[in-house]
Amino acid sequence: MADTDGRDGGGGYPRMGTRGLPTRGLPKDRWRDSYHYLLTMPLWAFFAVMAAAFLAINGLFAVLYLLDRGGLSGARLGDFADAFFFSVQTLGTLGYGVIMAPRTLYENVVVTAEVFVGLFNLAVATGLLFARISRPTARIMFSDKAVVTAFEGEPTLIFRAANRRRNLVVEAEVTVNLLRDLTTVEGITMRRFDELKMIRARSPLFFLTWTVMHRIDEASPLYGETRESLEDKHAEIVVVMKGLDETFVSTIHARTSYTPDEIVWGRRLADIFGVDAQGQRSIDFHRFHELE
Repeated sequence: MADTDGRDGGGGYPRMGTRGLPTRGLPKDRWRDSYHYLLTMPLWAFFAVMAAAFLAINGLFAVLYLLDRGGLSGARLGDFADAFFFSVQTLGTLGYGVIMAPRTLYENVVVTAEVFVGLFNLAVATGLLFARISRPTARIMFSDKAVVTAFEGEPTLIFRAANRRRNLVVEAEVTVNLLRDLTTVEGITMRRFDELKMIRARSPLFFLTWTVMHRIDEASPLYGETRESLEDKHAEIVVVMKGLDETFVSTIHARTSYTPDEIVWGRRLADIFGVDAQGQRSIDFHRFHELE
């Protein structure tokens, strides 16, 4: 039994943030969520779908034009290419001043329907593209490794984050949870979250870097744990950071996770702060992922 879905975090579980476990029995109605897929698919796939829809619509109307035995004025009788390119011009409301034009009631009705479809097609395509490019996104990176090391005399889980945009993220917050297998007294194995309390879970202004720390004391779910015990429990530390982006004036979020093999015990994150040749404090991001 599991009360969450999980990228490969060990034990056959996918790691958090990926597609999750294979499923069976879900209704096959994914087409109803087509708006979500159009917003989340790769950009090349989005343009491919839009191009395919454009060609399909014009192909359909080209066939409808060919059904009229009289044919379009100025077009070759029964020629699909002429009908298709006339459809493209009609859908795009283009007027080149050429002689190809509808001449029967049937053709004018089809033209009217195509112009109507073209208006909606333009609105939908514009709306989808705008929704894709206007979504606020976070440019936050996390250290490749987390470490467990002494801090103020106590073992502490430490990792760091950096705002790659170098703008302000206001009222930034971070939540960290330990995801692991637990067995109840009834013998039921469940996959559950346990919150790890941060020494500082909120930053009023997140500008450059943030060192996130969790003290491993007797109240911590990590108390007494080792790399081997975490591996046995198929554990994963899940991190979610969010805040208000000052540029977009919208909430953004970023997430990552650390599996037991990405948690290093007894080492420290490298110091990335220094002084440059002009005596100014600087940050060396080349050492962002390094350990000491």
